[in-house]
Amino acid sequence: MTASPSTRGAARTAAIMQATLDLARENGYASLSIEAVAARAGVGKNTIYRRWVSKGELFLDSLLSQNAPALEFADTGDLLADLLRQAYAVTDLLANGTWGPLYRALVAEAQHDPAVAAGLDERFIRPQTERTVARVKLGQEQGQVSPDLDLDLAMTILSGPLYYRLLISREPVSRAFIDSVFATLFAGLSPRERP
Repeated sequence: MTASPSTRGAARTAAIMQATLDLARENGYASLSIEAVAARAGVGKNTIYRRWVSKGELFLDSLLSQNAPALEFADTGDLLADLLRQAYAVTDLLANGTWGPLYRALVAEAQHDPAVAAGLDERFIRPQTERTVARVKLGQEQGQVSPDLDLDLAMTILSGPLYYRLLISREPVSRAFIDSVFATLFAGLSPRERP
């Protein structure tokens, strides 16, 4: 039985994205080329360019296709536990020797390619931000954090230390580090008795 055109197209797309990730892991993103991806995937360059305008957009699609289910929020009724669980999932993903360096390369590419920046924001950063803010807002409504908390500022404070270590200091991002950040943060977020 012959595969349908849509099945062949999906298989070809998966092969291209896997080749992209494999080559980026082996040689680094800077050395990645459409020609090398085409050769590894067994397709022509035009097949790739019909789907992706640039190497950056191909890399974005390839990398983001790998992690969506791992970063969903639970709602156990305990805001701190839920935020920690999600932060641990992010930490484990970034500490992974293959995904972390690729994500750093993607963020770096986004600084130079507006289409990659927009795609990264639309498909990863904004959805993660919206889910986090929604979970903190629910905790706020349940009285678990101060009713005066600026939710956008809370998101910046929650993600800032992680990105600082990932992109600037290159220090390890560990669960112990996340624990210390959240303990400090929640000491300041807790509802307070009004005088």
